[in-house]
Amino acid sequence: MKKYLNTLFVTTQGAYLAKDGECVLVKVEREGRLRLPVHTLDGIVCFGNITCSPFLMGFCAERDVTVSFLTEHGRFLARVQGPVSGNVLLRRQQYRKADGACFSARMAKAFVAGKIHNCRMIILRALRDHAGKVDEEDLRAAGDRLSSILMQLQQDITLDCVRGFEGEGAKIYFSVFNQLITAQKADFFFHERSRRPPLDRVNCLLSFFYTLVLHDAQSALESVGLDPAVGFLHRDRPGRPGLALDLMEEFRPFLADRLVLSLINLGQIKAKGFRITESGAVLLDDETRKNVLVAYQKRKQDDIMHPFLDEKIEVGQLFFCQALLLARYLRGDLDGYPPFLWK
Repeated sequence: MKKYLNTLFVTTQGAYLAKDGECVLVKVEREGRLRLPVHTLDGIVCFGNITCSPFLMGFCAERDVTVSFLTEHGRFLARVQGPVSGNVLLRRQQYRKADGACFSARMAKAFVAGKIHNCRMIILRALRDHAGKVDEEDLRAAGDRLSSILMQLQQDITLDCVRGFEGEGAKIYFSVFNQLITAQKADFFFHERSRRPPLDRVNCLLSFFYTLVLHDAQSALESVGLDPAVGFLHRDRPGRPGLALDLMEEFRPFLADRLVLSLINLGQIKAKGFRITESGAVLLDDETRKNVLVAYQKRKQDDIMHPFLDEKIEVGQLFFCQALLLARYLRGDLDGYPPFLWK
């Protein structure tokens, strides 16, 4: 149970939330663990097997405190809110801002800067941890080029220019990605990004983890009342969660790419756990898919110091913290949106 940005996250399985006067009382095994005045809260997010009394839900609705329910792994289920909620106003503000070219470019720069910074950190970590196993000159050159892109993103540029820099950064990063694979290189190699379908084992893993990250990003946005479909970098398209795609850019290298490299380099997955279809698509078998999911959930349970909040949180809660920061910025409570920058 942790409280960030006036939002209470309840993750202890079997916890029970009840109304206690003007307070929210959290009980675990019938013992009171936390008691918070409701006026200090903007929202409550419950992960997994968390129960909540109807009296508390009604009380929170009256006080404009949204209660969101998610699965233990972060999939959005439902939200309880009163008849008059700030969420509608927040979404209207989101729609208005998304229609502005200058604001969209500003937001896109933040998302892309987060992605490029975190890609660069992946490369720098490889130089530090695998010296002698990688082409150090090539990786340093890639890191320098990504650093140059970050400098250019600080300028006043259009949305199309931001997209151009994002594409250039991805090309640089993936041009050296194969060097970051230091084990099982005969079975796991990367030449270029292939998506639909993935044509090798590394692309198969990347696509699978990106799907998980997108899922968590969408759940986080829904839990704070934002519309996952209306983005700034990724523009409106039927059936596409544009804002969720925007938010996930920061997490692709930090969460998905790092986990792919760890699983391969530490020998936690093997080539025999994949199968190739007649069309050439590479897919995970059932056992490997299960192991990959377990690894993803364990990674989300690791602790990390949030660079902006300066508080220790679980990796899985980064999505919700970033969504909250984005909502705060759209409401005008923050001067800018701080992307997640891995240190």
